[in-house]
Amino acid sequence: MNDTTTISPDSLLHALDAMAHKKVLIFGDLVLDHYVMGAVGRISPEAPVPVVEVGSERYILGGAGNVARNIKTLGGQPVIIGVCGRDAEGDLMTSLLQQDGITARTVCDDTRPTTKKTRIIAQQQQVVRVDWENAAPVSEAVLTQLMDSLRHEAADAEVIILSDYGKGLITDVFMQQLDAMLSALPHRPKVLVDPKMRNFHLYKNVDLLTPNTKEAGEGAGFPITTQPEDTLRAGRAIFERLGNKNLLITLGADGMALFEGPGHVRRIPTAARQVFDVTGAGDTVIATFGLALAAGLDLLTSCVLANYAAGMVVAQVGTAAASADELRAALKDYDDTPVETWLDE
Repeated sequence: MNDTTTISPDSLLHALDAMAHKKVLIFGDLVLDHYVMGAVGRISPEAPVPVVEVGSERYILGGAGNVARNIKTLGGQPVIIGVCGRDAEGDLMTSLLQQDGITARTVCDDTRPTTKKTRIIAQQQQVVRVDWENAAPVSEAVLTQLMDSLRHEAADAEVIILSDYGKGLITDVFMQQLDAMLSALPHRPKVLVDPKMRNFHLYKNVDLLTPNTKEAGEGAGFPITTQPEDTLRAGRAIFERLGNKNLLITLGADGMALFEGPGHVRRIPTAARQVFDVTGAGDTVIATFGLALAAGLDLLTSCVLANYAAGMVVAQVGTAAASADELRAALKDYDDTPVETWLDE
């Protein structure tokens, strides 16, 4: 089936207005992103590697923190729950969260460092990345503190985003406790997951998964090489494996495939006009989608907005966030968005 409908920029602008001041709860791996920017003018005499002459450096929120930052710049009210080390990087993380106006319920863990990723970039190209982390599951005592915060904040949340970077927060024990906690609430929030392959089997019965093509193929058990055949087959396999309610597979240059259940699939073409760096694009997608759902918007409208927001951040170098004003201005330059029906059973 190749039926096509369109969504107008005006309808998306109205939807964007509805997202203002809505709360979204984020539980996930906090990462401190460190960017060292410079230029390469020679090769080191000590080893055949480039010498980067540093011109500037900056620290920004990465991982789950970048999801929260996107929600904030889009006009929402993020509340983030996560772990940092009791170290200078943890202090800097706390300071950045405060600077960005993000409500944070962080637990300081003496047994692990604050997760930090240092990216050295020359002439807009990443030369190397250096990671500091401890990816072991958090202790029972730390998890208890995290769950106490989550229980308190979930009571009035419409959406919970699980931002899984594989750093020890999202585990089988946590997912069991989360399900029990949410089942006890009078109103159960929607649970959205940005998946990590090592934990793919844990995301059972969630409201929405947002894997990219590679992750979806690995989750389904085979590579996605053709459109739409492989994508549809992979989606069905994921539904059968996890029992999730909805699925969004980001397809890179081919856009996005939105599964509203296994039998209803629509494709939204990419909104990216140029691509410099895909770092953090997945954070922008799930942040926009989560904020839109918190505002009561439908899945398709939420997906199209997320598509436009992601198209903006991939045009920037480094971890970036889309702002409501920038997205509003960009939407005025776009025509109606064609939405192609891939499957309607």
